[in-house]
Amino acid sequence: MPDLLDRLWVFAGKMHPMVVHFPIALILVALAIEVLRLRRGKNDPAAAGVLCLSIGAATGVAAAAMGWSLAEGSTPEVWPLGLHRWLGIAAASVAFIGAVLGAVAARKPGPRMLGWYRLVLVCGVGLVALAAHFGGAMVYGNDYVSGAVRSLLGMAPASDSGTAGRVDDTLPEGVNLNAVDFSRDVFPILSANCFKCHAGDTAKSGLRLDTREAILKGGESGKPAMVVGKSADSRLIKFVSGSDPQMIMPPRGSRLTAGQITVLKAWIDQGAPWHKDVSSGDRHWHWAYNPPEMPQPPKVKGTTWVKTPIDRFVLAKLEAKGLKPSGEAERETLIRRASLDIIGLPPTLEEVDAFVKDREPGAYERVIDRLLASPRYGERWARVWLDLARYADSQGYEKDGSRVMWAYRDWVIDAYNRDEPFDRFTIDQIAGDLLPEPTLDQLVATGFHRNTQINEEGGVDPEEFRVEAMIDRANTTSSVWLGSTVGCAQCHDHKYDPFKQKDFYSLLAIFNQDEPDVAIVNSSEVRAAGGMVGVPTREKWAEFDRLAGERKKLVGKPDQAAELAKVDESLKQLTAAQALVMKHTTEPRVSHLFIRGSFRNPGEEVKPGVPTVLGKVPDNADRLTLAKWLIDPKNPLTARVQVNRLWAQLFGKGLVETEEDFGTQGERPTHPELLDWLATEFMKQSWSQKKMLRTIVLSATYRQTSRVTPGLLEVDPANKLLARGPRHRLDAEGIRDNALAAAGMLSPKLFGPSVFPPQPSGVWTQIYSGEQWKESTGEDRFRRGLYTFARRTSPYPTFTGFDAPSREVSCTRRPRTNTPLQALTTLNDPQFFEAAGALAARTLREGGTTPEGRLAYAFRRCVARAPTKGETDRLSKLLTDQLADSRADTAGSAAIVASCPSPRDGLDEPELAAWTLVCNVLLNLDETVTKE
Repeated sequence: MPDLLDRLWVFAGKMHPMVVHFPIALILVALAIEVLRLRRGKNDPAAAGVLCLSIGAATGVAAAAMGWSLAEGSTPEVWPLGLHRWLGIAAASVAFIGAVLGAVAARKPGPRMLGWYRLVLVCGVGLVALAAHFGGAMVYGNDYVSGAVRSLLGMAPASDSGTAGRVDDTLPEGVNLNAVDFSRDVFPILSANCFKCHAGDTAKSGLRLDTREAILKGGESGKPAMVVGKSADSRLIKFVSGSDPQMIMPPRGSRLTAGQITVLKAWIDQGAPWHKDVSSGDRHWHWAYNPPEMPQPPKVKGTTWVKTPIDRFVLAKLEAKGLKPSGEAERETLIRRASLDIIGLPPTLEEVDAFVKDREPGAYERVIDRLLASPRYGERWARVWLDLARYADSQGYEKDGSRVMWAYRDWVIDAYNRDEPFDRFTIDQIAGDLLPEPTLDQLVATGFHRNTQINEEGGVDPEEFRVEAMIDRANTTSSVWLGSTVGCAQCHDHKYDPFKQKDFYSLLAIFNQDEPDVAIVNSSEVRAAGGMVGVPTREKWAEFDRLAGERKKLVGKPDQAAELAKVDESLKQLTAAQALVMKHTTEPRVSHLFIRGSFRNPGEEVKPGVPTVLGKVPDNADRLTLAKWLIDPKNPLTARVQVNRLWAQLFGKGLVETEEDFGTQGERPTHPELLDWLATEFMKQSWSQKKMLRTIVLSATYRQTSRVTPGLLEVDPANKLLARGPRHRLDAEGIRDNALAAAGMLSPKLFGPSVFPPQPSGVWTQIYSGEQWKESTGEDRFRRGLYTFARRTSPYPTFTGFDAPSREVSCTRRPRTNTPLQALTTLNDPQFFEAAGALAARTLREGGTTPEGRLAYAFRRCVARAPTKGETDRLSKLLTDQLADSRADTAGSAAIVASCPSPRDGLDEPELAAWTLVCNVLLNLDETVTKE
């Protein structure tokens, strides 16, 4: 709904210029009627004039409200806009007053009232004229009237000082006019104001402004858009400054400020430096396309606050802004934050108490090391990677039949737990099958690119969907490892980034050398041809569970090491038999560029390759070549993209907020030197993700309290300067895991087939499938969220409500929205209510004998800290009220207790029901579902 309202608001703003002319015309008609009536000697107002004025007033108010919208062309910092808006509202208001006076004058004729009516009518027209003047000033400049007259008379413009009505001569932040930086200072101006019309193959008038060569070449006129070293002679400057009234750019929307034009002039006068020949070793103008270099941590004043080099980069920026970092978070908050970040689960009360009491040096470091060693670590971070890998348990498209992919998911969990270096992690997933004598694990890892959708519908063209799978693999690889939207070049050269259409198809050619995913046998049968060894039966699932149970008993027994090894090997063999893996073709394929992106219209032949702006690979490159290129230290993007992703998981947003787009349209890093330090440190630490996470969470920056002061909120509302600690809502699976863990219900079981926790009936309705969602029982009902069966066309609704993706395509960044459905889910979802009942039963058994003690116990299990006196008082009143209601309504109490499967032997039923409702409230606290 907010998105719809936003779009309606923008639409209203765009319609304002057209709608506003209707009330203006009506007001003018009313004046004309009254002038004619006055000449005829009539001493009462015309009914038609009063009607026009009334309608004009009403529609004028509507037009003024529409004009208030921040649509294209609305620039609040421009002073004529404010006057234009208020004069328009004033004109509508005066017209309304005039309509009232006219109606009164018609009922009670007399010269006095008639005179007031006519005076107000004239004032209204005058206000309309003034409003129109300032509207014209915004579009054409303050001298638009004289400029139009001069143009009509064939005279030269008076001057170019008007800068098209934009009087703001403030330079963009950080600009040094003596050494203009193209990437930081010039490109954002061109991108925001010019590229919409003058970039890519569809540039208007044939004029492209997205490359230096194109600017010098000019458009259809044949004249260059700029003269290097001479801004005064450059057509680009003449057009954006408004010195030529017949050609003012941009023709619509916000005009360039005087400060922006000054930057463009200085850039041209300095030789208009752009990017150089990257292949020869020169640096590219865009920061992301140069390999990161290890910067020296800056010197700072507040050295006592610094705990790691990270803090120096953060503190240097704070000191430059005159700010100080926040103090360290309380110990209860700190251990909860670290636990939720590293293993995705809250700490136990015993762990909280132990940390609070441990005042020996290194206490926090010991907590971090314990968390990193936990098997829960792999589950938490696998969830992030499964979004990137577009992991699902179904094929996708309309039929969306089930598939067996959980072996790949289990490999990811295990790889994280083993802290497999990210370079090896990359090679195994992209090209594990191409390694010499690949292991079963390496084959299973290639499931990353078998997560593409498969269309099982009758009558589909196998070649079309083979190509679709290749396109998906190319796009996914570029977004996951390169943080780049290479897929925009599928139909034409990228409009903003230096990726050619040929670059895209060179990358596609690498994936063109693999077996197709499916071959159609008939309209109802699909045969896997790309490495699907077999589909497991329920018996195989049961065998897996039996072996997993045996393994659990054998772990930690040195005398059973040989038996444990046998069980592990059996599990691997069973898992591999259930995996979809990549398989290289025996006969090479010729690859082509597709004209306008259509596989039915092949163009020139292309060789396998990578985007030329990023490097080169041999013409016979395969997936293994690609994987090794991705993790080459000279690759400018991979290390940056991955450390930025880790940072985003910990702080809520990356140093580059647009995790999916490190290109020219993405956000610039808030701390570019810190990003490069992290990237180079990541490679220096042998691509160890655990070491990288440890480095970040040990920093003073991470340990800060997340409390927001009014001063910080005013200066840095989005916390881009990192003057306070991270605070954000847990992700979808984390919210459910957190509730089950607080209640003591969460299963510790690792690995295995996907499970089916409760969901509303009727959600899983498929047109072509008889499959039904059969709720899991026993331990499987309460497993972590990442084990929940993921069906693309019908995702688990609890997770969807909290912004989890459907996994049809790779998801590099989940949004965080707030909707009423989320509160309804955590209050009424069976799993959350079951968790409330289990927490209530546990509280009554373990929380002591007093209501206050029990409230403190339940509260701490949810948020780690003890409640304040005010919180205790409010909860006590809630408990008292619920106890009274429960004892008065025994049938209702019985229904509440019956809905919770936790053991309740020996507990008073009305008391348990009351505590269940109190615990339901605790599990729904904002603090419970938030990491702070």
